[in-house]
This record gives sequence, C-alpha cells and structure tokens, in this order.
Amino acid sequence: MCECPFTVCRSLHPDHLWIWRPNVFVDENDRTWLPIINETESSLQVLMRQIKVSSGEAMQPSQLPPSMLPLMWQLYPGRRYRASDSSFWRIVYHIEISGVEDMVLEQLPDP
Repeated sequence: MCECPFTVCRSLHPDHLWIWRPNVFVDENDRTWLPIINETESSLQVLMRQIKVSSGEAMQPSQLPPSMLPLMWQLYPGRRYRASDSSFWRIVYHIEISGVEDMVLEQLPDP
C-alpha cells in the first residue's frame, strides 16, 4: 500500500479472493471486498471495492444464493485471475484513491 491520500496509487493485487457471504469476498489478508456487477451484451465486469465491513460468519457454498460470480478467484500471471469455475478474468485496472481500493475484473470469453 502507498501513503498518498489525494493521488492515485497502484496496489498489489490480492492473491486470492474467496466468497465469505453474499456480496462479501475476503482476501488472504482478511480484507473485505464488495462486488458491483456490470453485465453488458458482450461482457461481464465486476468492480471489487475494498471496504472494511464486519465479515461475520462464513457461509458454506451450499448456503449461498445463486450468483453470477465465482466462489473464488486466484491470481495468475498476465494480470488475470482464474476462477473456481475455471473461467479467466482480466484485471482491467486496480487503483487506490484516498485509501479506497477499486479493482475491475472482466470475464474473458471461453477459448
């Protein structure tokens, strides 16, 4: 993380993002990320915003409601993530402004 409250900073990408409960993901450093889904005719994007929220109790995958998002993402080389459903997501951007991280992921088409 960088100390620059009024400028844009680049941040390290989380190595993993796991679903914790509906609309809350947790990374390997126990930071919480909230997703905002944007679906168009040609792509599925998700804005992941790192905001500290009470994570509460973790839910089992069978307890979670249906979602367009995978249960887990793992960082892969080439600025992309591989999801638990074997899909790939590219990192469109990942920035930090005034202590708030935003990372936009876009699902890549199946090969």
